[in-house]
Amino acid sequence: MPLIRFDLIEGRDEESLRNLLDASHQAMVKAFDVPERDRYQIVHQHPAHELIIEDTGLGFERSNNLVVVSVTSKQRSDEQKQNFYKLLVQELGEKCGIEPNDIMVSIVTNGDADWSFGLGEAQFLTGKL
Repeated sequence: MPLIRFDLIEGRDEESLRNLLDASHQAMVKAFDVPERDRYQIVHQHPAHELIIEDTGLGFERSNNLVVVSVTSKQRSDEQKQNFYKLLVQELGEKCGIEPNDIMVSIVTNGDADWSFGLGEAQFLTGKL
């Protein structure tokens, strides 16, 4: 936990996707100090016409290498979030060749009662986590 969803333009091969997921996980482990096996990732690939991701007036261009990263997590500090953004851009740049202007991130926070990892239990509330 965190749960990370990746929205991409279709066409990446399996190795490219694995590199993207591994690099993103390393950024998460470093920035949020989560355990190595605390890994929940979902990839959705879309035809290019199904993703319209502009720049909110910031003046940069996006390519078909675009990655939209949506993170659902328990509360994290502003410093942790900013560190995650920085580390994610570094990892995806170094390991996947993705340019910083092609990476968009949104983080949504929730609480202990909002997670069940299985068995019909809220493990953060029951004390199992």
